[in-house]
Amino acid sequence: MSGITISMADYIKNHPKLKFVFFGGKGGVGKTIMAGASALWFARQGKKTLLASTNPVHSLSNLLNQDVFGKPAIICDEKLCWGFEIDTKESIERSKQEIREKIAWFLKFADITIKAEEFVESATMNPAFEESAMFENMLDLMFKDEYEIYVFDTAPTANARRLLGMSKVYALWVDKMLKSREEAKVLRKALSYTKKEEKDPLMDYLLGFKDRMGHAKVLLTDPALTSFFFVTLPEALPIAVITRFIQWFHDFGIPVGGVIVNGLIQKETVKADAPEFVRNRVKMQDEHMEEIWQKFGDGVRSIIPLFETEVQGPAMLRKLADKLFV
Repeated sequence: MSGITISMADYIKNHPKLKFVFFGGKGGVGKTIMAGASALWFARQGKKTLLASTNPVHSLSNLLNQDVFGKPAIICDEKLCWGFEIDTKESIERSKQEIREKIAWFLKFADITIKAEEFVESATMNPAFEESAMFENMLDLMFKDEYEIYVFDTAPTANARRLLGMSKVYALWVDKMLKSREEAKVLRKALSYTKKEEKDPLMDYLLGFKDRMGHAKVLLTDPALTSFFFVTLPEALPIAVITRFIQWFHDFGIPVGGVIVNGLIQKETVKADAPEFVRNRVKMQDEHMEEIWQKFGDGVRSIIPLFETEVQGPAMLRKLADKLFV
C-alpha cells in the first residue's frame, strides 16, 4: 500500500493564491461535510470564507444545525466563516424575468407579434434550466469578490460536471448567436429604407454575456485560483464515478486538486472476534484502497476514518477538519 505524498495541508500551502475550492463526487460520499470542515479550517487560518451550496438539494443547514438558506450567515461561531444555501427558486424566477426581457427585445426587433410568455415557459421547462440559474448565482458570488476563500459544496458529480462546464458551452453558444445576430442585422439594414442605426439591446446583452463567460472561464481554469476535490468512499461505484469525471474535468481545463477518501474503517479498532460483517467490510475496503492508490496515487490528499458518530454540528466539523488537514 502506498502513502500520501502531498497532503491537503501541503496542497494549500503550495497554492497560496487559492480562492475557489469545490468538493464533488457521487451522492452520499460526504461532499457537504468535507466542504463544511474545509471552510471552518480556512476561517481558522484567518481567511474570510464563504461556504456555499450549489446543490439544489441543500443539506448545509442540517449539517450546521442552523438556518443559512437564502442569505449568508456566520456559522459555528467562527467570525470569519459564513454559510449560504442558494435560494434556487429565487434564482429561477430572476432568470425567467431576464429571459422574458431578452425574448421581448428579440420579438420587437424581428417585428413578431407573438407574446414572449409562450417562449419563456417553453425555455424554462428544460430540466437544465435550474442548473443554469444556479451557475449564474455561483458566478455572481465569485465576481462580487467579497471573500478571500469560496468553498462550494456541489451537486453530485454529473450535475457538477454540467454546472462547471457551462462556461465553455455558453461561450460556444454565444459565439454562434453573435454570428447569427450580425447576419440578421446586416440583412435588416440592407432591406431597410432608412439609414438610421437602431440600438440592438440583444446584441449588447450577448456581448456582455460573452465577456461574463470569458471571465468565468479564466477563474474556473486558473490552477492558482481554483481546485476541484473529489470525495470518494473505498467502494467500487464512487471510485468508478470519480475516475470517469476526473478525466472530464481535465478535458475542460478545470484544475483537479486531488482525491479525499472518506469512511475508512480503522483496522486497529477491529478485534479478532468482531462480527463477520465488519471483518468483511474491512477486507473489501482494503481491496478498494489498493485500487485507489493504483488509480489516483499521488493525487490522494487525505484519508478520513469512519467516525463513531455522524458528522453534524460545529464540534464534529472541527474534528473532521483536524483529520482532513493533518
